[in-house]
Amino acid sequence: MSRRAALVGMLALSALGAASCGAPLMRLPSGPGTPAPDAADVLAQATRACRAVRTLTAEVAVSGSANGRRVRGRLSAGVAAPASARLEAVAPFGPPIFIFVATGGDATLLLSRDNRVFEHGHPDTVLEAAAGVPLSAEDLHQALTGCAPAAPVRDGRQTGEDWRVITTVEGDELYLRRDSGAWRLVAIVRHAVGEYAWRAEYREPHDGLPRSIHVVSVEAGRIGAAFDLQLALSQVDTNVELTADVFTVRIPPTATRMTLDELRQTGPLAAKSNGR
Repeated sequence: MSRRAALVGMLALSALGAASCGAPLMRLPSGPGTPAPDAADVLAQATRACRAVRTLTAEVAVSGSANGRRVRGRLSAGVAAPASARLEAVAPFGPPIFIFVATGGDATLLLSRDNRVFEHGHPDTVLEAAAGVPLSAEDLHQALTGCAPAAPVRDGRQTGEDWRVITTVEGDELYLRRDSGAWRLVAIVRHAVGEYAWRAEYREPHDGLPRSIHVVSVEAGRIGAAFDLQLALSQVDTNVELTADVFTVRIPPTATRMTLDELRQTGPLAAKSNGR
């Protein structure tokens, strides 16, 4: 398939492979700091490049853990603003492990090798059931481009000359650091409801976009208990045309429909049980 057709994947899940050791989490500033009246301007500077990205396609190497299983694999990834994604979990040979497509609040996932499909679920719920990572299509776009949510700034604080911590009206925390005179968004903590809280860190910037992304779950203060993934991006293309058919999946007429519980129990990263 051509790049224009956007072979896309968030998680090419070779779950039997051992995960490589990733970089440790950043030490983010804490404490009350002092008010930062320049918070909105700093955020605008730091996100100027990623805000201009309408579409992104990339090859992605993934390692880490999800649902108690080690993960290692290679993938292709692509997203479109504001909330469209197509994910193909590429296997070493043969058809993809799964194909995930989402637009807005609607997602479908096809288990290509098993000829089974789950249709019309909420994207973060479907991706969590299949791969252990509860990210929506909008979340995927923001994570892969290293960008911030579009929610307005509620307040900002300064912790030293080279750090700004911004809280959005939705309660998310954005961490910005000045590097060689330029502001960069280096981390986001998404304080979503319940199990959907997560943290993303952005490293190795190139043309204003990260080439290395670390995504971990945050549950009741426990970091990485549900998932802890390192994403290494290569062959990145931005603002290429992705037509609407990219974000649909052709379902074979013989495919068996699944329930969400069946997907959780038998999907690529079904939770381990009985110590296996």
